[in-house]
Amino acid sequence: MIDFSAAEFVRDPYPELAELRKESNPVWHEGLGMWLAAKHKDASAVLRTKTLGRIFTPRDPETQWHEFNWLHSDSILDSEPPKHTRLRSLVGKAFSRSRIDSLKPEIERIAGMLLDKAEVKLNTTGTFDLIADYAEPLPVKVIAALLGFPDEDEHLLRPWSQAIVKMYEVNPSEQAQAEARQAAHEFAEYVRALMLQRKVTPGDDLISELASVEEAGEKLNTQELIATCVLLLNAGHEASVNGFGNGIVAALERADQSQLLRTNPRAVTDTAIEEFLRFDAPLQLFERTATQDTQVGGITVLEGQKIASLLGSANRDEEVFDQPEQMDITRANNPQIGFGAGIHFCLGAPLARLELSASLPILFERFPNIQLAEEPLRRDTFVLRGYEKIIVLIA
Repeated sequence: MIDFSAAEFVRDPYPELAELRKESNPVWHEGLGMWLAAKHKDASAVLRTKTLGRIFTPRDPETQWHEFNWLHSDSILDSEPPKHTRLRSLVGKAFSRSRIDSLKPEIERIAGMLLDKAEVKLNTTGTFDLIADYAEPLPVKVIAALLGFPDEDEHLLRPWSQAIVKMYEVNPSEQAQAEARQAAHEFAEYVRALMLQRKVTPGDDLISELASVEEAGEKLNTQELIATCVLLLNAGHEASVNGFGNGIVAALERADQSQLLRTNPRAVTDTAIEEFLRFDAPLQLFERTATQDTQVGGITVLEGQKIASLLGSANRDEEVFDQPEQMDITRANNPQIGFGAGIHFCLGAPLARLELSASLPILFERFPNIQLAEEPLRRDTFVLRGYEKIIVLIA
């Protein structure tokens, strides 16, 4: 059975996931204490079946995990109807598609500014880090501006986020747990202070709007508003950073794919983004819990049991994708489920796609001869899969 913490598996999980897909049904993993749905049809069914809920289990002791627990239990991601319906409706009114679409000029401006700084590094050192200098700061700056975080505080956000999301891994260390508790406390208190300030002097930022948004007499309470802001920052940039980094490395390692991006990046941007998310998914595993005995994929998930949708495996299912182990940024038929499905389909997916569609062509138009300068450094995580460092040069 798969060892999800093994270094070799974390480096490249796809061979073992391919073996898992050979099983006709989801399989039970004794170590994780849950079912694993590896095929596309089963992973999709797990996400769409209403009796498989996203049920957050508070961590004990409550005194140590207080903020961490309610940051999750009061968020859209870890709640189910009717609470999920109310939260998503209220947040959706503020985080609307029109608001997201209006960000495109600002995203392009930020991308250009970051590439200007990267060019200075190129001229002085000959290289720059595609993660630290471009892929990471861009979505952080976008979501920070959207929420109205002061520019001088941006450096706090990514470390808080990374500390919290490490708890989504299968076996977080004691140090990771301590860092997550501290980050949850600091992040919650930071957003609380901003929220109180915006209630007195509201602006045109998302925190101000979330504090005032109302539907059928319902509003977000304090904990729900803070949890929403933290979730938007965490989820709102992890997919962009990791999806971009994973896809760029895969493309640069394949001459035929990188040539398409060098020649006419805007012609392939839309399909390239979807292929980035399919080929090396930024989110690999998403848990659900049975609220009653539930049939899925030919097995019964008993009430209280967990089942995981293995998104990265599903996105390489041989029964759904033609030559799934091959990267093809012109792939037209691409029903990838990297952003999930069902009621928990990623609220930030339109923003992530907008960020990727703006930042990808600008990068190759500015640096058409970009290439890897050394072996990229992977993060040592599986659930949230990405790179720590991608050093590039211009040939």
